[in-house]
Amino acid sequence: MNFKATLKSLPLKFRFKSWMRAVTQSSEPDASMNSKHHTASRWLDDINRSLWTRVSASALLALSSGFVSSSQSAAQTAYPPPTPPSAYGAPPSYQNQPSAPANSTYGQSVYGGPSTYSGPGTAVPTTPAPAPAPGNPYAAPTYQNGGYQGQAYPDQTYQGDVYQGGALPGPLQGSFPSSPNLAPPVVNQPTVREADLIIQGYPARTGRLMFGGAVNSDAGVTGQVTIDERNFDISRWPRSFGDLFSGTAFRGAGQTFRLEAAPGSDYQRYTAQFADPNLLGYLPISMSLSGFLYDRNFDDWDENRLGGRISFGYRVTPDLSVSLGVSGQNVEITDPRVNTVPELNDVLGDNGLYSGMASLIHDTRNSPLQPSRGHYFELSFEQTFGDYEYSTFEAEYRKYLLLRERADGSGKQTLSYSVQLGFSGDETPIFENYFAGGYATIRGFDFRGASPVINGVEVGGQFQWLNSVEYMFPLTADDAFRGVAFVDFGTVEQDIEINSDNFRVAPGVGLRVAIPMLGPAPLAFDFAFPVLKADTDDERMFSFYMSAIR
Repeated sequence: MNFKATLKSLPLKFRFKSWMRAVTQSSEPDASMNSKHHTASRWLDDINRSLWTRVSASALLALSSGFVSSSQSAAQTAYPPPTPPSAYGAPPSYQNQPSAPANSTYGQSVYGGPSTYSGPGTAVPTTPAPAPAPGNPYAAPTYQNGGYQGQAYPDQTYQGDVYQGGALPGPLQGSFPSSPNLAPPVVNQPTVREADLIIQGYPARTGRLMFGGAVNSDAGVTGQVTIDERNFDISRWPRSFGDLFSGTAFRGAGQTFRLEAAPGSDYQRYTAQFADPNLLGYLPISMSLSGFLYDRNFDDWDENRLGGRISFGYRVTPDLSVSLGVSGQNVEITDPRVNTVPELNDVLGDNGLYSGMASLIHDTRNSPLQPSRGHYFELSFEQTFGDYEYSTFEAEYRKYLLLRERADGSGKQTLSYSVQLGFSGDETPIFENYFAGGYATIRGFDFRGASPVINGVEVGGQFQWLNSVEYMFPLTADDAFRGVAFVDFGTVEQDIEINSDNFRVAPGVGLRVAIPMLGPAPLAFDFAFPVLKADTDDERMFSFYMSAIR
Protein backbone atom coordinates (compact mmCIF):
# COMPACT_ATOMS: atom_id res chain seq x y z
CA MET A 1 0.00 0.00 0.00
CA ASN A 2 1.26 3.48 -0.78
CA PHE A 3 2.50 5.31 2.32
CA LYS A 4 0.94 8.62 1.27
CA ALA A 5 -2.47 7.09 0.69
CA THR A 6 -2.31 5.30 4.01
CA LEU A 7 -1.35 8.49 5.80
CA LYS A 8 -4.21 10.52 4.30
CA SER A 9 -6.80 8.00 5.40
CA LEU A 10 -5.77 8.28 9.06
CA PRO A 11 -7.19 10.87 11.48
CA LEU A 12 -5.20 14.00 12.19
CA LYS A 13 -3.84 12.71 15.47
CA PHE A 14 -2.62 9.40 14.06
CA ARG A 15 -1.28 11.08 10.93
CA PHE A 16 0.94 13.24 13.12
CA LYS A 17 2.20 10.20 15.10
CA SER A 18 2.80 8.10 11.96
CA TRP A 19 4.77 10.92 10.38
CA MET A 20 6.98 11.24 13.46
CA ARG A 21 7.61 7.49 13.52
CA ALA A 22 8.40 7.44 9.82
CA VAL A 23 10.93 10.23 10.22
CA THR A 24 12.49 8.55 13.22
CA GLN A 25 12.64 5.09 11.67
CA SER A 26 14.04 6.33 8.38
CA SER A 27 17.10 7.70 10.21
CA GLU A 28 17.98 4.27 11.79
CA PRO A 29 19.93 1.59 9.86
CA ASP A 30 18.19 -1.37 11.54
CA ALA A 31 15.89 -2.48 14.33
CA SER A 32 18.80 -2.81 16.77
CA MET A 33 19.18 0.92 17.45
CA ASN A 34 21.33 2.16 20.29
CA SER A 35 20.14 3.65 23.52
CA LYS A 36 20.60 7.22 22.28
CA HIS A 37 18.33 6.65 19.33
CA HIS A 38 15.76 4.96 21.56
CA THR A 39 15.81 7.83 24.04
CA ALA A 40 15.30 10.34 21.22
CA SER A 41 12.32 8.40 19.91
CA ARG A 42 10.58 8.40 23.28
CA TRP A 43 11.34 12.07 23.66
CA LEU A 44 9.70 12.79 20.33
CA ASP A 45 6.61 10.75 21.32
CA ASP A 46 6.29 12.82 24.48
CA ILE A 47 6.52 15.99 22.43
CA ASN A 48 3.85 14.63 20.06
CA ARG A 49 1.42 13.86 22.85
CA SER A 50 2.04 17.24 24.52
CA LEU A 51 1.55 19.15 21.27
CA TRP A 52 -1.66 17.24 20.39
CA THR A 53 -3.11 17.86 23.86
CA ARG A 54 -2.46 21.58 23.57
CA VAL A 55 -3.78 21.76 20.00
CA SER A 56 -6.94 19.86 20.96
CA ALA A 57 -7.55 22.06 24.00
CA SER A 58 -6.99 25.24 21.98
CA ALA A 59 -9.30 24.04 19.20
CA LEU A 60 -12.01 23.10 21.67
CA LEU A 61 -11.77 26.47 23.42
CA ALA A 62 -11.90 28.21 20.04
CA LEU A 63 -14.98 26.25 19.02
CA SER A 64 -16.67 27.02 22.36
CA SER A 65 -15.83 30.72 22.09
CA GLY A 66 -17.05 30.78 18.51
CA PHE A 67 -20.34 29.08 19.49
CA VAL A 68 -20.88 31.53 22.36
CA SER A 69 -19.93 34.49 20.22
CA SER A 70 -22.23 33.41 17.40
CA SER A 71 -25.10 32.80 19.85
CA GLN A 72 -24.53 36.19 21.50
CA SER A 73 -24.26 37.93 18.12
CA ALA A 74 -27.46 36.24 16.87
CA ALA A 75 -29.30 37.26 20.03
CA GLN A 76 -28.07 40.85 19.77
CA THR A 77 -28.67 41.31 16.06
CA ALA A 78 -31.16 38.79 14.72
CA TYR A 79 -33.63 38.91 17.57
CA PRO A 80 -35.20 42.30 18.39
CA PRO A 81 -36.39 42.97 21.95
CA PRO A 82 -39.62 41.09 22.64
CA THR A 83 -42.72 43.19 22.17
CA PRO A 84 -45.09 43.73 25.10
CA PRO A 85 -47.86 41.17 25.48
CA SER A 86 -50.55 41.60 22.86
CA ALA A 87 -54.12 40.48 22.54
CA TYR A 88 -52.98 37.41 20.63
CA GLY A 89 -52.03 34.48 22.76
CA ALA A 90 -50.17 31.31 22.06
CA PRO A 91 -51.99 28.45 20.40
CA PRO A 92 -54.38 26.80 22.86
CA SER A 93 -52.31 23.60 22.94
CA TYR A 94 -49.29 25.55 24.24
CA GLN A 95 -51.00 27.80 26.77
CA ASN A 96 -50.29 27.34 30.47
CA GLN A 97 -47.78 24.53 29.77
CA PRO A 98 -44.33 24.42 31.39
CA SER A 99 -42.79 23.54 28.05
CA ALA A 100 -43.99 22.92 24.51
CA PRO A 101 -43.07 20.03 22.25
CA ALA A 102 -39.36 19.88 21.46
CA ASN A 103 -39.84 20.49 17.79
CA SER A 104 -42.01 23.63 18.17
CA THR A 105 -41.04 27.27 18.15
CA TYR A 106 -42.31 27.83 21.67
CA GLY A 107 -40.80 24.73 23.28
CA GLN A 108 -37.26 24.86 21.83
CA SER A 109 -34.79 27.45 23.12
CA VAL A 110 -32.13 28.91 20.89
CA TYR A 111 -29.60 27.45 23.31
CA GLY A 112 -30.76 23.88 22.75
CA GLY A 113 -32.82 23.27 25.86
CA PRO A 114 -36.48 23.71 26.76
CA SER A 115 -37.54 27.36 27.01
CA THR A 116 -39.76 28.68 29.76
CA TYR A 117 -41.20 31.35 27.47
CA SER A 118 -44.74 31.07 26.25
CA GLY A 119 -46.51 33.16 23.69
CA PRO A 120 -47.48 36.78 24.43
CA GLY A 121 -50.75 37.19 26.20
CA THR A 122 -50.61 33.75 27.87
CA ALA A 123 -50.21 32.85 31.52
CA VAL A 124 -46.55 32.43 32.50
CA PRO A 125 -45.59 29.50 34.78
CA THR A 126 -44.54 30.60 38.24
CA THR A 127 -42.38 27.49 38.91
CA PRO A 128 -38.66 28.34 38.30
CA ALA A 129 -36.88 26.39 35.58
CA PRO A 130 -34.44 23.72 36.83
CA ALA A 131 -30.75 24.61 37.11
CA PRO A 132 -28.28 23.18 34.60
CA ALA A 133 -27.27 19.58 35.22
CA PRO A 134 -23.94 19.14 37.06
CA GLY A 135 -20.98 18.59 34.87
CA ASN A 136 -22.37 20.53 31.91
CA PRO A 137 -20.39 23.79 31.84
CA TYR A 138 -22.10 24.94 28.61
CA ALA A 139 -25.71 24.81 29.76
CA ALA A 140 -27.85 27.77 28.76
CA PRO A 141 -28.79 30.41 31.38
CA THR A 142 -32.32 30.05 32.71
CA TYR A 143 -35.04 32.69 33.03
CA GLN A 144 -37.64 32.72 35.79
CA ASN A 145 -41.22 33.37 34.63
CA GLY A 146 -39.98 34.08 31.12
CA GLY A 147 -38.78 37.57 32.01
CA TYR A 148 -35.76 39.74 31.63
CA GLN A 149 -34.80 42.97 33.34
CA GLY A 150 -36.40 46.23 32.27
CA GLN A 151 -38.96 44.74 29.88
CA ALA A 152 -42.41 43.25 30.10
CA TYR A 153 -41.38 40.27 32.32
CA PRO A 154 -40.19 41.79 35.62
CA ASP A 155 -39.77 38.59 37.68
CA GLN A 156 -36.47 37.40 36.08
CA THR A 157 -33.41 36.38 38.05
CA TYR A 158 -30.87 36.35 35.22
CA GLN A 159 -28.33 39.18 35.48
CA GLY A 160 -24.87 39.07 33.94
CA ASP A 161 -23.18 35.72 34.65
CA VAL A 162 -25.60 34.83 37.44
CA TYR A 163 -28.43 32.37 37.02
CA GLN A 164 -30.67 30.69 39.51
CA GLY A 165 -28.42 28.38 41.53
CA GLY A 166 -25.04 30.15 41.20
CA ALA A 167 -22.47 31.54 38.78
CA LEU A 168 -21.93 30.12 35.35
CA PRO A 169 -19.10 27.58 35.54
CA GLY A 170 -16.43 26.84 33.04
CA PRO A 171 -15.25 28.99 30.16
CA LEU A 172 -18.68 30.65 29.76
CA GLN A 173 -18.00 33.00 32.69
CA GLY A 174 -18.04 36.59 31.51
CA SER A 175 -19.49 35.63 28.14
CA PHE A 176 -23.10 36.71 28.91
CA PRO A 177 -23.40 40.44 29.69
CA SER A 178 -26.63 41.82 31.17
CA SER A 179 -28.60 42.60 28.04
CA PRO A 180 -32.28 42.18 27.23
CA ASN A 181 -31.28 41.23 23.69
CA LEU A 182 -30.28 37.77 24.95
CA ALA A 183 -33.92 36.81 25.30
CA PRO A 184 -35.21 34.20 22.88
CA PRO A 185 -37.50 35.58 20.18
CA VAL A 186 -41.18 36.02 20.94
CA VAL A 187 -43.38 34.78 18.12
CA ASN A 188 -46.72 36.52 17.69
CA GLN A 189 -49.01 33.79 16.51
CA PRO A 190 -52.71 34.80 16.61
CA THR A 191 -55.26 32.19 17.49
CA VAL A 192 -57.71 33.64 14.95
CA ARG A 193 -57.01 33.42 11.26
CA GLU A 194 -56.66 36.79 9.63
CA ALA A 195 -57.32 37.81 6.06
CA ASP A 196 -57.75 41.01 4.15
CA LEU A 197 -61.37 41.76 3.30
CA ILE A 198 -61.98 43.82 0.20
CA ILE A 199 -65.49 45.15 -0.29
CA GLN A 200 -66.51 46.58 -3.61
CA GLY A 201 -69.80 48.42 -3.54
CA TYR A 202 -71.70 50.98 -5.48
CA PRO A 203 -73.99 53.66 -4.03
CA ALA A 204 -77.64 52.72 -4.20
CA ARG A 205 -80.29 54.97 -5.62
CA THR A 206 -81.23 57.34 -2.81
CA GLY A 207 -83.24 59.90 -4.76
CA ARG A 208 -86.77 59.35 -5.99
CA LEU A 209 -89.23 61.25 -8.14
CA MET A 210 -92.70 59.88 -7.45
CA PHE A 211 -96.08 60.50 -8.99
CA GLY A 212 -99.31 59.29 -7.47
CA GLY A 213 -102.82 60.02 -6.39
CA ALA A 214 -105.41 59.08 -3.82
CA VAL A 215 -109.12 59.12 -3.38
CA ASN A 216 -110.92 58.59 -0.10
CA SER A 217 -114.17 59.36 1.56
CA ASP A 218 -112.66 62.03 3.82
CA ALA A 219 -110.60 64.25 1.49
CA GLY A 220 -111.92 63.57 -2.03
CA VAL A 221 -109.50 63.20 -4.93
CA THR A 222 -105.89 64.34 -4.63
CA GLY A 223 -102.80 64.03 -6.80
CA GLN A 224 -99.24 63.76 -5.57
CA VAL A 225 -95.79 64.72 -6.87
CA THR A 226 -92.84 64.01 -4.57
CA ILE A 227 -89.09 64.60 -4.75
CA ASP A 228 -87.35 62.61 -2.05
CA GLU A 229 -83.57 62.44 -1.41
CA ARG A 230 -82.41 60.27 1.50
CA ASN A 231 -78.66 61.01 1.14
CA PHE A 232 -78.83 64.78 1.01
CA ASP A 233 -75.96 67.13 1.91
CA ILE A 234 -76.98 70.72 2.42
CA SER A 235 -73.36 71.91 2.55
CA ARG A 236 -72.25 70.37 -0.77
CA TRP A 237 -73.10 73.10 -3.23
CA PRO A 238 -72.37 72.53 -6.93
CA ARG A 239 -69.02 73.82 -8.21
CA SER A 240 -69.94 73.45 -11.83
CA PHE A 241 -72.83 72.51 -14.07
CA GLY A 242 -71.36 69.02 -14.23
CA ASP A 243 -71.81 68.58 -10.47
CA LEU A 244 -75.37 69.80 -10.72
CA PHE A 245 -76.43 67.41 -13.49
CA SER A 246 -74.28 64.39 -12.56
CA GLY A 247 -75.94 63.98 -9.18
CA THR A 248 -72.86 64.70 -7.01
CA ALA A 249 -74.10 68.07 -5.73
CA PHE A 250 -76.17 68.19 -2.53
CA ARG A 251 -75.51 64.52 -1.83
CA GLY A 252 -73.48 62.37 0.55
CA ALA A 253 -74.24 63.33 4.18
CA GLY A 254 -77.17 61.00 4.93
CA GLN A 255 -79.63 63.86 5.39
CA THR A 256 -83.20 63.84 4.11
CA PHE A 257 -84.81 66.38 1.84
CA ARG A 258 -88.39 66.09 0.63
CA LEU A 259 -90.62 68.25 -1.51
CA GLU A 260 -94.26 67.29 -1.88
CA ALA A 261 -97.17 68.76 -3.77
CA ALA A 262 -100.63 67.24 -3.34
CA PRO A 263 -103.32 69.28 -5.09
CA GLY A 264 -106.89 68.05 -4.74
CA SER A 265 -110.55 68.83 -5.06
CA ASP A 266 -111.23 69.39 -1.36
CA TYR A 267 -107.75 69.35 0.12
CA GLN A 268 -104.37 70.69 -0.96
CA ARG A 269 -101.00 70.19 0.71
CA TYR A 270 -97.57 71.59 -0.13
CA THR A 271 -94.63 70.77 2.12
CA ALA A 272 -90.84 71.04 2.23
CA GLN A 273 -88.86 69.12 4.82
CA PHE A 274 -85.20 68.82 5.75
CA ALA A 275 -84.00 66.34 8.38
CA ASP A 276 -80.54 65.59 9.75
CA PRO A 277 -80.23 62.35 11.76
CA ASN A 278 -77.05 63.58 13.48
CA LEU A 279 -76.91 67.26 14.30
CA LEU A 280 -73.63 68.88 13.17
CA GLY A 281 -72.64 65.54 11.69
CA TYR A 282 -71.79 63.77 14.95
CA LEU A 283 -74.22 64.62 17.77
CA PRO A 284 -76.76 61.87 18.65
CA ILE A 285 -79.58 64.38 18.17
CA SER A 286 -81.80 64.59 15.12
CA MET A 287 -83.15 67.81 13.69
CA SER A 288 -86.19 68.34 11.50
CA LEU A 289 -87.09 71.59 9.78
CA SER A 290 -90.27 71.89 7.75
CA GLY A 291 -92.51 74.39 6.08
CA PHE A 292 -96.10 73.78 4.96
CA LEU A 293 -99.10 75.21 3.20
CA TYR A 294 -102.49 73.53 3.80
CA ASP A 295 -105.77 74.48 2.24
CA ARG A 296 -108.98 72.65 3.12
CA ASN A 297 -112.60 73.21 2.20
CA PHE A 298 -114.80 72.02 5.06
CA ASP A 299 -118.56 71.91 5.04
CA ASP A 300 -118.87 74.98 7.30
CA TRP A 301 -115.78 77.09 6.38
CA ASP A 302 -112.57 77.20 4.35
CA GLU A 303 -109.26 76.98 6.12
CA ASN A 304 -105.77 77.97 4.96
CA ARG A 305 -102.61 77.35 7.04
CA LEU A 306 -99.11 78.63 6.34
CA GLY A 307 -96.30 77.95 8.77
CA GLY A 308 -93.19 76.11 9.78
CA ARG A 309 -91.81 73.91 12.49
CA ILE A 310 -88.43 72.93 13.89
CA SER A 311 -87.91 70.02 16.24
CA PHE A 312 -85.05 68.11 17.85
CA GLY A 313 -85.17 64.45 18.76
CA TYR A 314 -83.07 62.09 20.83
CA ARG A 315 -83.28 58.32 20.68
CA VAL A 316 -82.87 57.00 24.22
CA THR A 317 -83.10 53.35 23.14
CA PRO A 318 -83.83 51.74 19.77
CA ASP A 319 -87.54 51.82 20.70
CA LEU A 320 -87.78 54.97 22.86
CA SER A 321 -87.33 58.53 21.62
CA VAL A 322 -88.10 62.03 22.87
CA SER A 323 -88.47 65.29 20.96
CA LEU A 324 -88.82 69.00 21.56
CA GLY A 325 -89.95 71.58 19.05
CA VAL A 326 -91.48 74.95 18.30
CA SER A 327 -93.85 75.96 15.53
CA GLY A 328 -95.58 79.00 14.18
CA GLN A 329 -98.40 79.35 11.71
CA ASN A 330 -101.00 81.68 10.38
CA VAL A 331 -104.52 80.25 10.09
CA GLU A 332 -106.96 82.04 7.80
CA ILE A 333 -110.69 81.21 8.11
CA THR A 334 -112.94 82.29 5.27
CA ASP A 335 -116.30 81.55 3.63
CA PRO A 336 -118.41 80.53 6.67
CA ARG A 337 -121.55 78.67 5.72
CA VAL A 338 -123.60 80.50 8.39
CA ASN A 339 -122.92 83.45 10.67
CA THR A 340 -125.05 82.33 13.59
CA VAL A 341 -122.32 80.62 15.60
CA PRO A 342 -120.19 82.95 17.78
CA GLU A 343 -117.36 80.42 17.98
CA LEU A 344 -117.02 80.56 14.19
CA ASN A 345 -117.48 84.30 13.79
CA ASP A 346 -114.70 85.01 16.32
CA VAL A 347 -112.04 83.26 14.27
CA LEU A 348 -112.80 84.65 10.80
CA GLY A 349 -109.73 86.17 9.14
CA ASP A 350 -106.10 85.61 10.14
CA ASN A 351 -105.13 83.94 13.39
CA GLY A 352 -101.54 83.67 14.64
CA LEU A 353 -100.58 80.58 16.60
CA TYR A 354 -97.19 79.85 18.14
CA SER A 355 -96.47 76.84 20.27
CA GLY A 356 -93.84 74.77 21.99
CA MET A 357 -94.24 71.01 22.19
CA ALA A 358 -92.69 67.94 23.79
CA SER A 359 -93.39 64.31 22.98
CA LEU A 360 -92.32 60.82 23.97
CA ILE A 361 -92.69 57.82 21.64
CA HIS A 362 -92.18 54.13 22.37
CA ASP A 363 -92.53 52.00 19.24
CA THR A 364 -91.93 48.22 19.12
CA ARG A 365 -93.97 47.39 16.01
CA ASN A 366 -92.44 45.03 13.49
CA SER A 367 -93.82 47.10 10.59
CA PRO A 368 -95.19 50.64 10.41
CA LEU A 369 -97.69 49.84 7.62
CA GLN A 370 -99.02 46.36 8.42
CA PRO A 371 -97.80 45.47 11.92
CA SER A 372 -98.58 42.12 13.51
CA ARG A 373 -96.56 42.40 16.74
CA GLY A 374 -95.59 45.09 19.20
CA HIS A 375 -97.13 48.36 20.25
CA TYR A 376 -96.99 52.08 19.59
CA PHE A 377 -97.31 54.61 22.40
CA GLU A 378 -97.11 58.40 22.08
CA LEU A 379 -97.50 61.01 24.78
CA SER A 380 -97.39 64.71 23.86
CA PHE A 381 -97.90 68.11 25.41
CA GLU A 382 -98.22 71.43 23.58
CA GLN A 383 -98.49 74.95 24.91
CA THR A 384 -99.94 77.48 22.46
CA PHE A 385 -99.72 81.26 22.66
CA GLY A 386 -100.27 84.18 20.31
CA ASP A 387 -103.84 85.20 19.53
CA TYR A 388 -104.97 82.29 21.74
CA GLU A 389 -103.40 80.77 24.82
CA TYR A 390 -104.21 77.21 25.80
CA SER A 391 -102.63 73.81 26.48
CA THR A 392 -103.13 70.47 24.78
CA PHE A 393 -102.44 67.01 26.17
CA GLU A 394 -102.72 63.92 23.95
CA ALA A 395 -102.02 60.20 24.34
CA GLU A 396 -102.25 57.43 21.77
CA TYR A 397 -101.75 53.69 22.23
CA ARG A 398 -101.92 50.84 19.69
CA LYS A 399 -101.39 47.19 20.51
CA TYR A 400 -100.90 44.35 18.01
CA LEU A 401 -101.18 40.64 18.81
CA LEU A 402 -100.31 37.82 16.40
CA LEU A 403 -102.87 35.05 16.85
CA ARG A 404 -101.75 32.66 14.15
CA GLU A 405 -99.53 32.38 11.07
CA ARG A 406 -98.27 29.79 8.60
CA ALA A 407 -94.90 28.12 8.97
CA ASP A 408 -93.37 30.41 6.34
CA GLY A 409 -94.59 33.55 8.13
CA SER A 410 -97.52 34.26 5.81
CA GLY A 411 -101.20 34.05 6.57
CA LYS A 412 -101.01 36.21 9.69
CA GLN A 413 -104.11 36.60 11.81
CA THR A 414 -103.80 39.76 13.90
CA LEU A 415 -105.85 41.29 16.69
CA SER A 416 -105.26 45.00 17.32
CA TYR A 417 -106.56 47.62 19.70
CA SER A 418 -106.09 51.40 19.57
CA VAL A 419 -107.14 54.30 21.79
CA GLN A 420 -106.79 58.07 21.37
CA LEU A 421 -107.22 60.42 24.31
CA GLY A 422 -107.05 64.22 24.17
CA PHE A 423 -107.72 67.28 26.32
CA SER A 424 -107.65 70.93 25.29
CA GLY A 425 -107.94 74.25 27.16
CA ASP A 426 -110.92 76.57 27.37
CA GLU A 427 -109.51 79.13 24.93
CA THR A 428 -109.06 76.61 22.16
CA PRO A 429 -110.36 78.12 18.87
CA ILE A 430 -112.95 76.21 16.87
CA PHE A 431 -110.50 75.23 14.13
CA GLU A 432 -108.27 73.53 16.74
CA ASN A 433 -111.04 71.49 18.42
CA TYR A 434 -111.31 67.68 18.23
CA PHE A 435 -113.58 66.15 15.60
CA ALA A 436 -114.66 62.53 14.96
CA GLY A 437 -116.23 60.63 12.11
CA GLY A 438 -114.73 59.13 8.99
CA TYR A 439 -112.12 56.59 7.96
CA ALA A 440 -109.42 57.64 10.44
CA THR A 441 -111.59 58.01 13.56
CA ILE A 442 -115.01 56.36 13.83
CA ARG A 443 -116.20 54.53 10.72
CA GLY A 444 -119.90 54.50 9.94
CA PHE A 445 -120.11 58.31 10.11
CA ASP A 446 -119.44 61.11 7.67
CA PHE A 447 -116.16 63.04 7.90
CA ARG A 448 -116.45 65.07 11.14
CA GLY A 449 -120.03 63.79 11.35
CA ALA A 450 -119.67 62.41 14.91
CA SER A 451 -118.93 65.76 16.58
CA PRO A 452 -120.84 68.30 18.68
CA VAL A 453 -123.07 70.59 16.62
CA ILE A 454 -124.27 74.14 17.33
CA ASN A 455 -126.91 75.68 15.04
CA GLY A 456 -126.10 73.16 12.37
CA VAL A 457 -122.34 73.84 12.48
CA GLU A 458 -119.92 71.13 13.49
CA VAL A 459 -117.92 72.93 16.17
CA GLY A 460 -116.05 69.99 17.66
CA GLY A 461 -115.04 69.73 21.31
CA GLN A 462 -112.21 70.00 23.84
CA PHE A 463 -112.24 66.30 24.77
CA GLN A 464 -111.97 63.11 22.74
CA TRP A 465 -111.84 59.41 23.57
CA LEU A 466 -111.75 57.17 20.49
CA ASN A 467 -111.26 53.39 20.42
CA SER A 468 -111.06 50.62 17.83
CA VAL A 469 -110.78 46.82 18.04
CA GLU A 470 -109.94 45.05 14.77
CA TYR A 471 -109.35 41.45 13.72
CA MET A 472 -107.53 40.89 10.40
CA PHE A 473 -107.28 37.54 8.63
CA PRO A 474 -106.11 36.33 5.18
CA LEU A 475 -108.57 35.48 2.44
CA THR A 476 -106.09 34.18 -0.16
CA ALA A 477 -102.90 32.14 0.12
CA ASP A 478 -100.70 34.99 -1.19
CA ASP A 479 -102.13 37.47 1.35
CA ALA A 480 -103.18 39.80 -1.44
CA PHE A 481 -106.71 39.91 -0.04
CA ARG A 482 -107.46 40.17 3.65
CA GLY A 483 -110.63 40.58 5.58
CA VAL A 484 -111.24 42.65 8.72
CA ALA A 485 -113.91 42.71 11.38
CA PHE A 486 -113.92 45.73 13.68
CA VAL A 487 -115.79 47.75 16.27
CA ASP A 488 -115.18 51.52 16.57
CA PHE A 489 -116.48 53.32 19.64
CA GLY A 490 -115.91 56.55 21.56
CA THR A 491 -117.03 60.14 21.77
CA VAL A 492 -116.06 63.78 21.31
CA GLU A 493 -117.46 66.28 23.80
CA GLN A 494 -117.31 70.04 24.26
CA ASP A 495 -116.37 69.53 27.90
CA ILE A 496 -114.25 66.87 29.58
CA GLU A 497 -116.95 64.28 30.13
CA ILE A 498 -118.50 61.11 28.68
CA ASN A 499 -122.17 61.66 27.87
CA SER A 500 -124.13 58.48 27.21
CA ASP A 501 -126.41 60.38 24.84
CA ASN A 502 -123.44 61.18 22.59
CA PHE A 503 -121.54 57.89 22.86
CA ARG A 504 -120.97 56.21 19.47
CA VAL A 505 -120.52 52.50 18.65
CA ALA A 506 -120.17 51.20 15.08
CA PRO A 507 -119.29 47.57 14.26
CA GLY A 508 -118.38 46.60 10.71
CA VAL A 509 -116.42 44.53 8.23
CA GLY A 510 -113.90 45.44 5.56
CA LEU A 511 -111.55 44.33 2.82
CA ARG A 512 -107.82 45.03 2.34
CA VAL A 513 -106.22 44.60 -1.08
CA ALA A 514 -102.43 44.66 -1.39
CA ILE A 515 -101.17 45.55 -4.87
CA PRO A 516 -97.39 46.09 -4.83
CA MET A 517 -97.38 48.03 -8.08
CA LEU A 518 -99.67 50.65 -6.53
CA GLY A 519 -97.52 51.26 -3.46
CA PRO A 520 -96.95 49.88 0.05
CA ALA A 521 -100.29 50.96 1.52
CA PRO A 522 -103.15 48.54 0.86
CA LEU A 523 -106.48 49.60 -0.55
CA ALA A 524 -109.15 49.74 2.15
CA PHE A 525 -112.92 49.30 1.84
CA ASP A 526 -115.03 49.29 5.02
CA PHE A 527 -118.70 48.93 5.83
CA ALA A 528 -119.81 50.08 9.29
CA PHE A 529 -123.24 50.21 10.92
CA PRO A 530 -123.69 52.63 13.85
CA VAL A 531 -125.66 51.09 16.73
CA LEU A 532 -125.14 53.99 19.16
CA LYS A 533 -124.98 57.63 18.07
CA ALA A 534 -126.01 61.19 18.82
CA ASP A 535 -129.09 62.78 17.32
CA THR A 536 -127.07 65.30 15.32
CA ASP A 537 -124.62 62.81 13.80
CA ASP A 538 -124.25 62.30 10.04
CA GLU A 539 -123.97 58.66 9.06
CA ARG A 540 -122.00 57.12 6.19
CA MET A 541 -122.10 53.37 5.93
CA PHE A 542 -119.28 52.99 3.36
CA SER A 543 -115.81 54.50 3.70
CA PHE A 544 -112.73 53.78 1.62
CA TYR A 545 -109.16 54.73 0.92
CA MET A 546 -107.29 54.10 -2.34
CA SER A 547 -103.87 55.36 -3.39
CA ALA A 548 -101.21 54.74 -6.01
CA ILE A 549 -97.65 56.03 -6.12
CA ARG A 550 -94.72 55.22 -8.43
